[in-house]
Amino acid sequence: MILMSRLEQFRWTSGAAPVTVQISTVQQNQTLKDKMLLLLVLLLLLLLVSPLLLRRFSPLLWPDLLYHARLLRALLRFESRRRRRPVFLPVDRFLQQAEARPHKPFIVFEGQTLTYRDADRESNRIANALLRECGMRAGDTAALFITNQPAFILCWIALAKLGCACALLNTSIRDDSLIRSFRCCRGAKVLIASADLQAAVQQVCVPLQQDGVCVLMMGMECSGMRSLSRAAQESSDTAVPAAVRAHLTNNTPAVYIYTSGTTGLPKAAVITQTRLLASLAVLPSIGVTHTDVLYVTLPLYHTAGFLIGFMGCVETGSSMVLRRKFSASRFWDECRAHEVTVVQYIGEILRYLCNTPQRAVDQHHAVRLAIGNGLRADVWREFLQRFGQMEVREFYASTEGNIGFLNYTGRLGAVGRVSFLHRMAVHYALIQFDTEREEPVRDSSGRCVEVPKGQTGLLVSQITHMAPFVGYAHDEQQTERKRLRDVFRRGDVYFNSGDLMRMDQDNFLYFIDRVGDTFRWKGENVATTEVSDVLSLLECVAEASVYGVCVPGHEGRIGMAAVKLKDGAEFEQKQVFEHVSRLLPAYARPRFLRLQSSMELTSTFKQLKLKLVEAGFNPSMTSDPIYFLCEREQTYVTLTPNIYQQILAHSIKL
Repeated sequence: MILMSRLEQFRWTSGAAPVTVQISTVQQNQTLKDKMLLLLVLLLLLLLVSPLLLRRFSPLLWPDLLYHARLLRALLRFESRRRRRPVFLPVDRFLQQAEARPHKPFIVFEGQTLTYRDADRESNRIANALLRECGMRAGDTAALFITNQPAFILCWIALAKLGCACALLNTSIRDDSLIRSFRCCRGAKVLIASADLQAAVQQVCVPLQQDGVCVLMMGMECSGMRSLSRAAQESSDTAVPAAVRAHLTNNTPAVYIYTSGTTGLPKAAVITQTRLLASLAVLPSIGVTHTDVLYVTLPLYHTAGFLIGFMGCVETGSSMVLRRKFSASRFWDECRAHEVTVVQYIGEILRYLCNTPQRAVDQHHAVRLAIGNGLRADVWREFLQRFGQMEVREFYASTEGNIGFLNYTGRLGAVGRVSFLHRMAVHYALIQFDTEREEPVRDSSGRCVEVPKGQTGLLVSQITHMAPFVGYAHDEQQTERKRLRDVFRRGDVYFNSGDLMRMDQDNFLYFIDRVGDTFRWKGENVATTEVSDVLSLLECVAEASVYGVCVPGHEGRIGMAAVKLKDGAEFEQKQVFEHVSRLLPAYARPRFLRLQSSMELTSTFKQLKLKLVEAGFNPSMTSDPIYFLCEREQTYVTLTPNIYQQILAHSIKL
């Protein structure tokens, strides 16, 4: 019985059925392992093949994701700051950097280095001096007439600490243009000028003082002008209490930046505290950090130099190598000496660099990123071939505009790429534009017509709370001219950029041309109406039509004017030269004058410039006499075929 019992137990514990179950379980486990191994192999293959698939079917996915992640982070930071109470100002960001990085170089200039702490203390001295000398208070406005140097930045920080707005005057303007630009910001009570502009200030000192303006110099005292530098040396570096600017709002004017735009005389575009705060997001969105060194050669009174260069360093905590003026011959040597990693440009700058003699060390530098605008595709390509592969970030924006684009992928020739964040923030469109009438085309219902991809249209962007258009200081007429009403539906309002653009199938934007009476020379926008007004002041001139013409080998268009003399009047070459030199900055002076017996008009009685532009300054294209502004002889001289050829050969500098 015991034996039978043991046999029965053995049959149940090790019989056929249990063995079969164990074998089946092993097979299932093996099958599962095989499936997992196959899945792992497939995943590995997918990882290996996915870059090729993305490059073939979605080549911009990773650049899109990286850029939008950075941009979204910057926008969230901006929105968080915008909601703070009391209001968070850009100068508060500088104070954060001064506390977090007190010993880090902030400004490097001509052998001098100012740390963030140095800049904080020196700006405190200037702020306290302004309180004592002029009684500056929050809400007041001062104008800076200072060339690129640390004094510009220190004065702006000082004024910002006091809660004051700051007008950035173009340092090329003189006489009437200087007075007019200062008076654009009505209520400005102080003019601060650098010592190298003393002669220009002395010419306008009397009328400014008659207006009750306090004129201060960043240098030694001179007749009628007090020295802000000396007053600052005698002042305390005690910090300005934040309470003095606590009542400012996001909509308070922070900076006035001057632009000729497309509609006439220089205008002071109002940059509010919010707009200034938003500009802090630009450099972080393209990967600039506190480890970078920026090389700033653009004028600080310009949007690019101030908002992107200077304010970009304030946001990122970067170091800024500042230069008085751009120098093509010294550019790369200084980049190497200071280990520059980020440079700014306008199209002209990179072309100038490409025109310098080639050197063996052309690609020996630490520059990894160039950001700017106005770069032609051919110059872009040549620049990278000559100086090495680096990231080029072309962007589109305007000083007073409410929209901007960035070419964050490096597509040659494009000024930007449209993202879904653009469509979330603001509605924009490219609409049909009648170049003859210089106005948008409207359909039978009176609405504008959007152009399809691949066609050229006028860029307009809707004015909303998220994308405001503040306009120009105390100039509602010019502000209204930039507003376009009833564009797609009754009651809507859009900002008229004045720029013709084209979008391709990949959503890249390309700048085509600028409408209206303007041209761009030496990186400056010139309103032809302003130049015409200056020429019309001459006793001998009955009428003047100003336009820009292309010069082979030069970026932009140079100024030219067709002039009709008054009956019996003589063309006084020397007098005309002195007149335009006194009233216009160098980049705006008409280099060529074409004397005509009559002006050709369109059917709507506008000056017809198309044929004039096509003929250019070639003396063989017309029987009209053409004169050339000769700097060497300080007069207008007859443009002969020989001079024309010298200009084409670049023997004569323009």
